[in-house]
Formats: sequence, C-alpha cells, structure tokens
Amino acid sequence: MIRDQETLNILLDTVARFVRERLIPNEKEVAETDRIPAGIVGEMKELGLFGLSIPEAHGGMGLTMEEEVLATFEIGHASPCFRSLFATNNGIGGQGIVIDGTPEQKAHYLPLLVSGEIIGSFALTEPDSGSDAASLRTTAVRDGDCYRLNGTKRYITNAPEAGIFTVMARTDPARKGADGISAFIVERGTPGLSLGVPDEKMGHKGSHTCDVIFEDCRVPAANLIGGREGVGFKTAMKVLDKGRINIAAISVGVAERMLEDALRYACERKQFGKPIAEFQLIQAMLADSKAEIYAARSMVLEAARRRDQGLDVGTEASCAKMFASEMCGRVADRAVQIFGGAGYLAEYGIERFYRDVRLFRLFEGTTQIQQLVIARNMIRAQMG
Repeated sequence: MIRDQETLNILLDTVARFVRERLIPNEKEVAETDRIPAGIVGEMKELGLFGLSIPEAHGGMGLTMEEEVLATFEIGHASPCFRSLFATNNGIGGQGIVIDGTPEQKAHYLPLLVSGEIIGSFALTEPDSGSDAASLRTTAVRDGDCYRLNGTKRYITNAPEAGIFTVMARTDPARKGADGISAFIVERGTPGLSLGVPDEKMGHKGSHTCDVIFEDCRVPAANLIGGREGVGFKTAMKVLDKGRINIAAISVGVAERMLEDALRYACERKQFGKPIAEFQLIQAMLADSKAEIYAARSMVLEAARRRDQGLDVGTEASCAKMFASEMCGRVADRAVQIFGGAGYLAEYGIERFYRDVRLFRLFEGTTQIQQLVIARNMIRAQMG
C-alpha cells in the first residue's frame, strides 16, 4: 500500500543515487577486505536505512510492505552484503519487537535500532535444528526475576556486530514442539553470552555470521518478548513471513543488476564481427531472464500488497521467496554464461554475484521448506 507516491519517489530516487554513487563503487573493496567502510555505514544511518520499516512513533520511516520492497529492489542493485547490515534491524532482528514486543520493549529498543546505534540479530537456527526449527534445544529456565539461557545458535547473521539478539529458547521442556518455545531479547555483553569465530563463507563478504553461545546467560524476565511464554515460535513465523517477502525482493533487485551487466556486456563484446547480443542464443538467455524477473517482481508486489491489507500471506510469502530466489540463481548462471570466460574472472564482478545469490535459496527457509509450507497450506485449506 503506497501512502504518498511523491514522497516515496523521492525516497526511491535517493536510494538509487546512493546505490549508484556510493555502494557500487565500493563493492570491490568490501569483497577484498570483508568489511563495509565505516563512512558508508555512517551514510546508511543518515539516510535512515536502519529504520525503513520500524514505526514512525519510534523514529523509523514506517514503510508499508509494498513501499519497503520497492526500496529493496533499488538496494538490490548493489552487492547484497550492504543490505545485510541494516536489513536485520528492519526484518528478523527487529520485527519480533515491532510485532509482539511490550510497550516498554518497543520504547527502549526500537529507537536504538532505527538510529543504527545497535544492530539487531535473529537467533533461531542451531547446530542440530535448522529447517526443523521447532526441535530447537536451547533452554530458558526461570530463575527469580531472570531466565537462565543455555545452548548454541548457528549461522547467525550480523552476530559479530549485533547489539541485541532475538533468541528463541525452550521454556517448557515438557512440550517438544513449537508450543514450548519463547522469544527473548538478549543484549550484547550479557554475562554468559559469547560469540564463536566468524564463519568463512562462499560469498557475502562484508556480511558476517558466527555461532552465538549461551552458558547460564541470565536474561531479565522483562526481556521476554510480549511478556508471555510459549508464543515465541509464533512470533518467529510472523517475522519469517515478512522476511521471506524481503528475500524475494532482494533476489529481484540483484537479478535486475546482473541482467543489466550481462546486457551491457553482450552489446559491447564482439565475436565474428558483431556484438554477441545479436546472436539468438544470447538473446534467448536475456529474454528468459527478463521474463522471469518480471514474474518474480509481480509476485513480490502482490504478496506485499496482501500483507498490507492484513491478510495471511504465509503461502504467498513462501511462493514469492521460492520462485524469486530460484529465479535469481538461474539469472546468475545465465549472466556468467553470457560473459563467457570473463564471467569466471573476479575482474568483472559477475562471479561474485554468482556466489552471493546462492545463499538466497537457503536462508529464511530453504526452497524445499517453502515447497512444504505451500503444499501443507494448500492441503489444510482443501481439507478444512
């Protein structure tokens, strides 16, 4: 739902210019150093990127889902590592508080997330619990006015930089499924919380992940999200619905960037005395990519609009995430093929995107998990 088209256009133009003039020129440096320059981070904060979807009452822009995905399409034209830094504040690292937090939790933490003073991180996955999130083993035992957390979380985005962690832990050991899980806000520096060594990854240089370890970590009871036990998994699923639409949106944005680069190269690169863009087999790859991007973009916008209408978008979010992330992988593969031998060289940058976008099919639920979600929702609707 677009509230003010003129204001939105100004925002999108500003973001597009920032991507073009500041982010894209720094892609190579980030890939080589595995860090985003502090100056760029400061500019992100000034632009308000850390609070795009956090309510205006807490200092954010309060973008609707449709407005947010339009901004994400633009942001996706740069290396996805830039978005990763601030996306957790707007998404999985902050939305649990936005959706289900108490008034006190919102008043305290959301302004800090908006300003970028702290980075939010979402700690659900564990060494033995990934796709089967309801089987997590991290425990939270009530101890007076605190909970004692014990367990290990794995592959946690932005953990090395995070100021707070939204942690899913089991408060009722008698319930083995989702009903016994609660959500907590755990601050960096809390005694008993430690971080593992940053992971060495295939791609996404500049975006960091590591283990988050809890050893008798005492968390104030006031940091139980919503003040209620046993609803943490429901909070996580609400957060993931929104997150899946955002992953679909970034998949579209990055695919658009790769297609632009491939088209430019095809028009410049000559073989047999003419640009390779004139060869029909190259045109087929360009056309297939354009059509699939258009389809994915349409799906993402439709899912976003439905969410803005307050409808249940569990199925639509999974459809969009599944199709868009798989589409992005196909576009990446075609782009490398169009570049030919040059596509395999770091100099041209397309190989970096080829590695980066592979992650889109894995996080926020693998493609196979999306298939299960979609099919189960269909069956449930059919059988009543």
